[in-house]
This record gives sequence, structure tokens and C-alpha cells, in this order.
Amino acid sequence: MLTQLPGFADPVHDSQQTFRALLDALAQPGLYQTTVAVAPPAGLTPSCAAAALTLLDLETTVWLQPGLPQAVPDWLLFHTGCQFTEAPQAADFALIGQMATAPPLTAFCWGSPEYPETSTSLLVQLPALPGGSPVTLQGPGILAERAIALPVSHDFWAQWQAMTSRYPLGVDSWWFSGDQVLGLPRTTRLQVLEEEASE
Repeated sequence: MLTQLPGFADPVHDSQQTFRALLDALAQPGLYQTTVAVAPPAGLTPSCAAAALTLLDLETTVWLQPGLPQAVPDWLLFHTGCQFTEAPQAADFALIGQMATAPPLTAFCWGSPEYPETSTSLLVQLPALPGGSPVTLQGPGILAERAIALPVSHDFWAQWQAMTSRYPLGVDSWWFSGDQVLGLPRTTRLQVLEEEASE
């Protein structure tokens, strides 16, 4: 059975190592971190599966992008006991498999001025982390600026720019491919390099 696919080989040590990688990814936006190796079901990358095993539990609510294989919720429920919701605004975590058809950032919970930590955290899977239009990042954890390129649309970057103007409201995000993860917290501001070059 797909639900019987193993999780972490060493649950305590592996979850601690993955949690450190996830924290480092947000503390140093734009720098790749490596998670513990996991054999995930179809529809999950190894790094996203490791993150799910680390972050999800009985008290977390997860929104899954429609179109993910049924093996994904089966495996997550078996290993973490998390709850699922069909409403992105109600989710603690949102698992996105296809950025091209993902909801806009405004569809998720951005928290409140009193409780910004109640926002949704995005778990975004990509076929590869390098690729797409280059952007420069600025903000906490970045000495001056840092350049990255993710295979996402200009519209998404425009949404991100609009969101960061509402800080401390907004979402934090992790981006996964293979066994690597890159973090973009809501504190990270960006500029699209191609737009700068055309000005």
C-alpha cells in the first residue's frame, strides 16, 4: 500500500536535521539547503516530503492543490495525522504542486496585525529550482542583495511585491526540488532584473 511507504528512517534525528534546514532556508533567503532523504509517494518531491513529515501533525490544517495524486493525502494522513481543508484561507500550510495553476497569494491567510504568525505557510514544489526570470532579493538574512531565478511568472513576483508592502502581514514560503529547499519569508523584498534592464 502507498500509505505504507516509509517516512524518516530515524524520526527524531531526521526531523531535527530537516527542521534546521527549513529554519536556515528562511533565515538565509535565496540560499539552497539540503533536507534528509525520504522516499515519497508520487506527487511529492523528497525535500517537500521531508518538510511535511517535520512540520505537519495532528494540530495542523493543510490545503492541497487540486490535481495532486491521491497518494499524497493518504501518505500525509498516515504519517502525520494532519487535517485537510478545501479552503486556502483556513490552512496552516498549503501544498502546491503546479505554480501555473496555483491560487493568487491573496487566497491564503496573511495573519492579522495582532497575530501575524497565524498566516498560511506555502510548500511549493518545482521541477527544478534554477530557471525562470532572475530577481534580486533584499531584506533580513541578506547582506546586500542576492540573485535567484525560479521558474515562476512575472505575475507571481508582482503579487509578492504587493504582499511585502503589507508586512507584517503575508505568507512565508519554502520552495522544493529534489532534496533541496529554498526559503522566501515575507520579510524578503525583491526586484525583477529583466524589468530593471528594460528601464
